[in-house]
Amino acid sequence: MTRPSTIVPVALGDRSYDIHIGPGLIRHAGTLIRDAVGNRPLVVLTDSAVAELHLSPLLDSLRAAGAKVLDPIIVPSGEASKDMEKLGEVMDALLSRGIERKTVLVALGGGVVGDLGGFAAAIALRGIDFIQVPTTLLSQVDSSVGGKTGINSRHGKNLIGAFHQPRLVLADTDSLKTLPKREVLAGYAEVVKYGLIDRPDFFTWLEANGQALVDGDDALLTEAIRVSCDAKADIVAKDEREGGLRELLNLGHTFGHALEAEAGYGTALLHGESVAIGMVMAFDLSVRMGLCPAGDLARVKAHLTSVGLPVSAAHLGGGAWTAEKLAAHMAKDKKVKDGRVTFILARGIGKAFRCADVALQDVKAVLAASLAT
Repeated sequence: MTRPSTIVPVALGDRSYDIHIGPGLIRHAGTLIRDAVGNRPLVVLTDSAVAELHLSPLLDSLRAAGAKVLDPIIVPSGEASKDMEKLGEVMDALLSRGIERKTVLVALGGGVVGDLGGFAAAIALRGIDFIQVPTTLLSQVDSSVGGKTGINSRHGKNLIGAFHQPRLVLADTDSLKTLPKREVLAGYAEVVKYGLIDRPDFFTWLEANGQALVDGDDALLTEAIRVSCDAKADIVAKDEREGGLRELLNLGHTFGHALEAEAGYGTALLHGESVAIGMVMAFDLSVRMGLCPAGDLARVKAHLTSVGLPVSAAHLGGGAWTAEKLAAHMAKDKKVKDGRVTFILARGIGKAFRCADVALQDVKAVLAASLAT
C-alpha cells in the first residue's frame, strides 16, 4: 500500500466495524477482508460500469489472499437497479451460487450497489454478512456507513429496506479519480451536509478548501472523507435505528427526495444534486419561520454555487413541476409521523434540529420560490 489507511471506527458493541480510507485499498482488499471476516466464501456484487474499472483488481486481491470467491453478480449501472425486480434477480443469483450463512457479500460500487447489496444480504438466508467497498464520493461519505439498506418503489425512495450493518468499509480514494466531475460534486453535497448539521468549523474549512477538494486534491479529499465518516459514525453510534438524533442526517433529504421522485430517479437529477437544492430549501424554510439568520442561508447558497452545485429547482421540469406535486411526494416520506412530515431545519450553520410543527403553506412557498428562481 502506498501509505497506511486512515481508520474511522463505528462503535456499535459486538457489531462495531472500521472504515478504512486511503489509496490502493481495492488492490489490498483481500488481506483487509481476511483480517475482518477470516477465510469465508465471498461473492461480489457490482454494476456494469464499476466492473470495467475495479472488479478485476478486487477479484485478484481476494484470490491472492486465499479466499474462495464465487462468481460475481453484475447489475446494470444506475438508480433503476434499485427496485424490486432487480432485487429478485440478485437474490436468485445469490441462491443459485449455493451461498451459505457464512458467505459474505462484497458490495463494490456506489450508493445503488451498496443499498441493493446490503438489503440483499439482510434478507438472504435471513441475513448474511456484507462488506462495503464504495467507489463514489457520495457512497464513501454517506451511504456505505451506518447500515441503512434498501430499494426504491413507485411510492418513493428507499421505502423498502432494513438496517443491516456492514462488517467492514473500504473507501479507496483512488477510485474517485475515475469519476466524472458531476459525480464528485454530487458526493460533495453530502460532505457539506455534515458541516451544516453540527460542525460549523468544518463548513468554514470547506468554504476555504472546497474548490480544490472537488478539483481532486488528494489530501483534502481524504480529510473531508475522514471528517464526514467520523461525523456520521458518531451519530450512528448514538442512534443506530433513527430514533431521533440520526434524523439530522436527513438535512435536505425531505425536499431532495421529492425532487428525485418527480425527476423519475434518472440522470436528470443526481441524489447529491437534489440534496444540495434540498439543503438550501431547508435553510430557506428556517429563515421564513424566523429560526435562522438570512446571512447563513446566503453563505450556504454562495458556497454550493461556488463549486458548481445547483441551489434551486428552477432548471428542472421544464416549467411543468409545481409546489403541489412536490408537496404530495413529501407526504409519502419515511419520516411522516401521524400524518405530519418531520423536517430537519436549522437555527444557523451547524445548528440543525428536528421540527414536526411546520405549516404546509410555508413549505409550498419554499417549493414555489425554488421552482421560480
